[in-house]
Amino acid sequence: MSNEYVKEFKIPTACTQPLAITVDHNGMVWFAQTSTGKVAKFDPLTDTFTEYDNPQWEQAEKAIIVQAIANNIQPTKLRSMMWGMDYFPDGTIWYTEESTNAIWKFSIDTGLYDRIPYPVAEGKSSLPQRLSIEGSKIILNDFSGGALSFLDYAQDDQGLRHYAIPAVMENAVTSGFAIDADEYVWYTNWVPSGQGILVKFDYPGYEVESTQGEVTQGLLLADFVEWYNFPAGLTTPNGVAVGPDQKIWLADTSSNYFFSFDPLTEEFTKYVTSIPSIDSYGNASDFIKNPVSRPYWIERFDDNLVMNEHNANRIGIFNPSTETLVEYTVPSRNPNWGDCEGIDYCGVAQVFDFAVDGKKIWFSEWVENNIGVVDTSIPNPFSIDIDTNEIVLRKGQTGEITLGVTMTPSWTSKGVDANVNYSSTSTFSDIIIKPELNDFSLSDDSTTISIEITASEFALSGTHKVLLGAYTDDIAVSQFITVRIV
Repeated sequence: MSNEYVKEFKIPTACTQPLAITVDHNGMVWFAQTSTGKVAKFDPLTDTFTEYDNPQWEQAEKAIIVQAIANNIQPTKLRSMMWGMDYFPDGTIWYTEESTNAIWKFSIDTGLYDRIPYPVAEGKSSLPQRLSIEGSKIILNDFSGGALSFLDYAQDDQGLRHYAIPAVMENAVTSGFAIDADEYVWYTNWVPSGQGILVKFDYPGYEVESTQGEVTQGLLLADFVEWYNFPAGLTTPNGVAVGPDQKIWLADTSSNYFFSFDPLTEEFTKYVTSIPSIDSYGNASDFIKNPVSRPYWIERFDDNLVMNEHNANRIGIFNPSTETLVEYTVPSRNPNWGDCEGIDYCGVAQVFDFAVDGKKIWFSEWVENNIGVVDTSIPNPFSIDIDTNEIVLRKGQTGEITLGVTMTPSWTSKGVDANVNYSSTSTFSDIIIKPELNDFSLSDDSTTISIEITASEFALSGTHKVLLGAYTDDIAVSQFITVRIV
């Protein structure tokens, strides 16, 4: 399926479950198929796919089937989540793979695979997840093993050098990571349904000491690592990114929230996505009272940040300097992944990964057997303007905001039907938002909408971000204002 901004492409082989995705220097799109073990290429110039057989995978799958039959067990295919992928300038694609606990290297020139076992400490579990190539180093997080791993691709006589940084928190997982301008690595340690920390790792300092053989675990914690406790509301941050201003950005997969962290002030700020539209979650049972978008990964995109709101079936682009958020709807939906019984157009495509290439964002759809692309160079149908970027309210007080929506000139001949968009980082209804109307039509004129924002009489004092804007079936364009309750 396609819309004004998103185009999707069906993978020729059925049910490949594409996941990790990247783009090489020639603009070719590469992705991993979790149910076939193959790497596949998509050529955007010809709209053609090439899938590369993986004999090692096929042999492992046959062995599993033979063993199952011998034990009178129903045989199943080998399937594995492949969360991280990156392109190396020597013409190889590297990716992580969970079921056989490995890192794979695929040669574009030869079409050959090389499986590299991921080292696991005795008595430990592991899940190699995200992967990034930085110079000659390959960095990845071991999610369930709690480690941050570094592999040196500049091989010597001793082979691929590997060392791992253990979790700072006991029994914690280690999720996504990002590198700042000073080459410090930022990542998270957290305990599911528990506490967590944002970790700053002095990667250059550790490299110098480790080459001299002087690092011990005690020195590591004391001299190379700083950490900061999560703020309220941040529980399961998978995605980590360094923004254009060197702030650290975290996407919280359990909620509608994403957060910034300022290393200078050591302060967190909470932001919120749009609320998912009902065609993403369905709510046929009427049990879903607070739908969440679940932003999963977040990455730098020019002067913006991009994230996959996988439970809202959207790709979001956030500009930190203007605090504007543009969210693109992915049209394909799978009703088996929502509360969709009896609803015709409903569900999500499970957009679990994406890759940035110029003005385009390529993504995979795990349960729809598609890859797709968002073209951010296409003009938005309208722009928005809010008459203030901050209001202060006493408890029980109401303020009024004016939202202006103006049609983009290239869209005036089409006309647009839109809805008012709003959401807030406040909890327990501390902030109540009430627009004078919920839907409207645009032609060649601007529309002005009055929006009341009320601080509940029982609200706690504090600072919140409120997202205001408009949305259509294809796109949401919104901006944040700051609301202070005193």
